[in-house]
Amino acid sequence: MTPNQDYILQVRSLTKTFAGIKALNNVQMNLRKGEVHALMGENGAGKSTFMKILSGLETPDSGEIILNGKRLKNTTVREAQQNGISMIHQEILAVPELTVAQNIFLGREPKGWFSGWLDDRRINQEAEKLLTHMGATINVRARMKDLSVAEQQMVEIAKAISNNAQVLIMDEPTSALSHKEVAVLFTLIDELKKNGVAIIYISHKMEEISQLADTITVLRDGSYIGTYPTAELDTHSLINLMVGREIDNLFPDSATEIGNAVIAVKNLSRKDVFTNISFTVHEGEILGIGGLMGAGRTELARAIFGLEQPDSGEISINGQLATITSPQEAIRLGIGYVSEDRKGWGFIPDLSIRHNLTLASLPAHAKGVFVDAKRETDSAHRMIRDLRIKTTGPDQKVSNLSGGNQQKVIIGKVLLAAPSLIIFDEPTRGIDVGAKFEIYKLIRQLAADGVAIVVISSELPELLGLSDQILVLEKGKQTALLSKEEASPEMILRYAMPN
Repeated sequence: MTPNQDYILQVRSLTKTFAGIKALNNVQMNLRKGEVHALMGENGAGKSTFMKILSGLETPDSGEIILNGKRLKNTTVREAQQNGISMIHQEILAVPELTVAQNIFLGREPKGWFSGWLDDRRINQEAEKLLTHMGATINVRARMKDLSVAEQQMVEIAKAISNNAQVLIMDEPTSALSHKEVAVLFTLIDELKKNGVAIIYISHKMEEISQLADTITVLRDGSYIGTYPTAELDTHSLINLMVGREIDNLFPDSATEIGNAVIAVKNLSRKDVFTNISFTVHEGEILGIGGLMGAGRTELARAIFGLEQPDSGEISINGQLATITSPQEAIRLGIGYVSEDRKGWGFIPDLSIRHNLTLASLPAHAKGVFVDAKRETDSAHRMIRDLRIKTTGPDQKVSNLSGGNQQKVIIGKVLLAAPSLIIFDEPTRGIDVGAKFEIYKLIRQLAADGVAIVVISSELPELLGLSDQILVLEKGKQTALLSKEEASPEMILRYAMPN
């Protein structure tokens, strides 16, 4: 391929195979300086493999990558960064025990002029300067493990920007950010564009793509579908290109009969986290919980599931007062929890799909004190079939699955414990539109089967499309409990915003 000076990055005929399966097949991309180029496709379309190759984490089987007229071949992560390619990963890749400043400059630490030792004072100053410029108020001396997911994401963005990248890859950068932090990020992207930085942007939030992207490249099943100016594609057309089929209604119709109360929460409080929260969810009913980052939504879910302990208030399950002191007790009472933090709490990466699926229901898969491998395998096959998990088989490691399929494994794990109440915390975070549709259908089907559902979501269309009633929190306080008929985006935001 002859280098074209109009483009900072050219990719041609990129191919990569894993275990006989083509993850990428003749993929191409042309990227200009100062351009935001969206890379779109369902989970499993090849986006992650493509980005890993560009950032030096994987080596292609064939194809060409040209950066600034120079052919790159078999580059390492460090070489990719030295060449001007940086990546913000969807799953946060931080060193938990190191400070914020140490994580930002990891591997590039400034040293004292005479001593040659690491210059911690300068590291902290540079990190503080960078985060202040980003509008982030994060203590640079704090350890990464003590930050929220949103704060860790902001640090990862700061780290990528500090590399003075010419090509910046952003993989779901807003998945854990509040509305205010998203606005700050978009301002930063505008500045980077003005400075000639080219950005490859991956997101499943259609409104972000229409707002930010100049150009869109679509992949499907590892193959290149096409590249289009953003102005030429509406949301419906883009979705159809991604999934290869028509999706007319993202949220399935609801016609569920409401039954008996499954959970009743009364004046539940935890000091400095949430106060006097009250709601009831019945069989076949979906309660949505909305609010801005830091509103206490996840903390409330964790308290119900026994991961944190409330200071006061009551929880009743099926009409009986319950004291839930651990997840084991919650599972015994029929409560399932799908965490927002897939990697941290949802699964064990190095275990197989089969072992992850049966973690919450081991007694049901045992004979005496021993796990029954056949029973485990049968359950795994059933969940793989029912949830349409894309995998080579039940013994594949969960870490090797796409984000959407990892989420299905977590949901399958919860379903095998046969709960009467399931709490979904950000169930479609970082998941493509096709997988979202499948999860929405699953949630609707569970409700139709009489399961009580709680959905916590930062996406207003998701809350409005799924919920029968919506609880709104603002800084730990319950500000509204809206019926489906009362709820609207404006109404939810009004109650979610500080007065």
